[in-house]
Amino acid sequence: MKFHVPSADLFIPDSQPVDAALARTTHMAIAAHQDDIEIMAYHGILQCFGSDSAWFCGVTVTNGSGSPRDDLYANYTDEQMMTIRRLEQQKAAVVGEFGALGRLDYTSGAVKDAANREVVEDLKALLIAARPSVVYTHNLADKHDTHVGVAVKTIQAIRELPAELHPQQVLGCEVWRDLDWMADEDKVPLDVSAHENLAAALLGVFDSQICGGKRYDLATLGRRRAHATYFASHGVDTATQLNFAMDLTPLIADPSLDISDFAQVYINRFADEVNARLGKLTLQPVAR
Repeated sequence: MKFHVPSADLFIPDSQPVDAALARTTHMAIAAHQDDIEIMAYHGILQCFGSDSAWFCGVTVTNGSGSPRDDLYANYTDEQMMTIRRLEQQKAAVVGEFGALGRLDYTSGAVKDAANREVVEDLKALLIAARPSVVYTHNLADKHDTHVGVAVKTIQAIRELPAELHPQQVLGCEVWRDLDWMADEDKVPLDVSAHENLAAALLGVFDSQICGGKRYDLATLGRRRAHATYFASHGVDTATQLNFAMDLTPLIADPSLDISDFAQVYINRFADEVNARLGKLTLQPVAR
């Protein structure tokens, strides 16, 4: 498969032919950066781990050149960081038993450019080859511009495919803003309790980020555990680890929907819930 960026490639951990490796895909994550997949799409990795019938394909869209760095990596150049992050992501693909890993190597600027068609075309090529049933990407309320840029381009790419190639479900997941704020009926809770050791191993592979001053390993596992405990106030925990997702599937089913308006609906429902609760529980001042 030929991509627009010359350094882009596909890594197949079990050395199967590329076409066959992609064709077996059932779950695909399309993420901005190296380690985003392991943070936001662990549910998909779990669905496929140890299975002969379900296979996970991860896609990192950017090259990782702008990563924060400290400790061992403090004086690394952007080029050296790109090499390190590619290797770390490759290690994670082996640990997580991915069926395939696509590394598209775009700059963040290219992803944030609304007019850039090359990212969309590369994603379309991967989606056509893989035909996943479930796609995980970033949520529309994420506070990282590159993450939202990837989510928008993912939606655009899927919308441009024939209907028979559309995934059954598209989920917007948590990285740089969690989704605890959403109304409970709008959340898609993803149980990621299983194989906590695998979750820790996958996050721990990204040493350049952990040593670089960002404890994504602790923060991610802590957030999942907090979600599981705080999700339901009047019931016992049914999971020990939860991720929340935003269901983006309606944007695929109806391409006429405006992406910004769609996100605003979730925000408005949250505001309505808060206002209704306050209205119910606040004593109104007596008219004089």
